[in-house]
Amino acid sequence: MYQLIRPLLFQLPPEKSHTLTLNALSFVYRLKLSKLLFGKSENLPCTVMGLKFPNPLGLAAGLDKNAACIQGFSALGFGFIEVGTVTPRAQFGNAQPRLFRLPSAQALINRMGFNNDGLDNLLKNIKKSNFQGILGVNIGKNADTPLENAINDYAVGLTQSYPYASYIVINISSPNTSGLRKLQYDDEFELLLSTLKKQQVELANKYDKYVPLVIKIAPDLTPLQLESIAKNLLAYQIDGVIATNSTLSREGVAHLPQANEIGGLSGEPLFASSTEIVKQLYHYLGGDIPIIASGGIMNVQDAVEKIQAGASLLQIYTGLIYHGHPLIKDILTDTRFCQFFKQTV
Repeated sequence: MYQLIRPLLFQLPPEKSHTLTLNALSFVYRLKLSKLLFGKSENLPCTVMGLKFPNPLGLAAGLDKNAACIQGFSALGFGFIEVGTVTPRAQFGNAQPRLFRLPSAQALINRMGFNNDGLDNLLKNIKKSNFQGILGVNIGKNADTPLENAINDYAVGLTQSYPYASYIVINISSPNTSGLRKLQYDDEFELLLSTLKKQQVELANKYDKYVPLVIKIAPDLTPLQLESIAKNLLAYQIDGVIATNSTLSREGVAHLPQANEIGGLSGEPLFASSTEIVKQLYHYLGGDIPIIASGGIMNVQDAVEKIQAGASLLQIYTGLIYHGHPLIKDILTDTRFCQFFKQTV
C-alpha cells in the first residue's frame, strides 16, 4: 500500500507530506483502524537500560517533534517511540526550505534547526496521549541560548520531562544548531555529563523512579574523539548512547541535485559510517553501556549488521519515509534477524 501512496507524497514538498502523514496516522488511530491497516505489533522482547521493550526497533527523534502522533506511530509496530528534539521554548527553526529529498540515494538532507512548539506543549501532548509504551524524550537547547549557557536549557528539559519519559536523550550532535557539536568534546562534555548526572540522581530520589540518561552523538568523529567520549560516558555512568545523528559528509552523493544544500545527511549514504561508529564505540565501551543504532537502516540486512556491530536497540527515520511501515514488519519477522538478535540478548 505504501508503495502506491509514496509517489503521491513525494509530489508534495517534504514538510507538507510530513504533516499530511502525521495527520493521517492520527486519524487512522482515532478511527481504530490501525490494526486493520498495519497488523499487530511483533513480539521480540528485550530488556535494555532496565526497561522492558516489546521489540528492539524504535522510531528515531525528528519525525514526531511535538509528541503529536505518539499513538499513531506506535500502532505501526514500533517497540518504542522517541519524540523531539524539543527545546525549552518554542522556536521556528531555520528558514524554509530546509528539508530535501535525494531519492536516487534513498537519502534526506535537513537543516530543520530544532523547530518545535516548546517543552510545555510536548508534555501536554504526552499527557493527553495516555501512551503506555516505552517513550524517549529527546531534548536540546534553544538556538538563541549562548553555548556557555546550554547546560541550563538541558537542565530544564531534563527536570520537566523526567516524570513523563521512559528515557531522556541529550541531543548535542545535531549539525543544524550553531556550535552545538562542541558540547561533545573536552571540558564542555565533562561539565555537561557531571551536571546532568547529578540532576538525574536528584530527580530519581524525588520521584522514586529511575529514568535512564542517553547521549546522542555525531557520526563525524575521529577515533580519538570517539574514545574520549566513550571514556566519559563510562566515567559518569551514562545509561545509553545513540549512534548516530546525521552527517555533514556528502560522500557518495556529491554529484546529485541538492546535495550541496547545507544540513545533515541521513539515509542509505549514512549507513557505513554510522555502523563503523557503533562498532568502534562498542569496542571502547566494552559492552558496559548499551548502544542504540540509528543511521541508514533501510532493510533487514542493515538491521542485522547494526546488531552485529554491537547495537542493543535500533531506530529508523529515513528508512520509514522511503519504505513505509512494511519495513518494520520486514525486520522484526525476518528469521535471520530474530535468531541473531535472540543470541545477543
